[in-house]
Amino acid sequence: MAHKKGGGTTTKNRDSAGKRLGVKIYEGQLTKPGNIIVRQRGTRIYAGVGVMIGRDHTIFATSEGSVKFRQKQGKKFVDVI
Repeated sequence: MAHKKGGGTTTKNRDSAGKRLGVKIYEGQLTKPGNIIVRQRGTRIYAGVGVMIGRDHTIFATSEGSVKFRQKQGKKFVDVI
């Protein structure tokens, strides 16, 4: 007779891969048009001057320049100057 229970499989033991979200180009760094600056879920950071926001809330540069982060009335914005 066995003295230990059988080590069956567990359910709910799966995890998804990380989605690589976050800031990709930091303040002071140079960027070109089309470069992704921030990948995010929802608008945690808003689009300012010289950037646009994509369908999946990705913020990308529309002009060449230096990345600048700022806050206005409690909201975070990113600009390319």
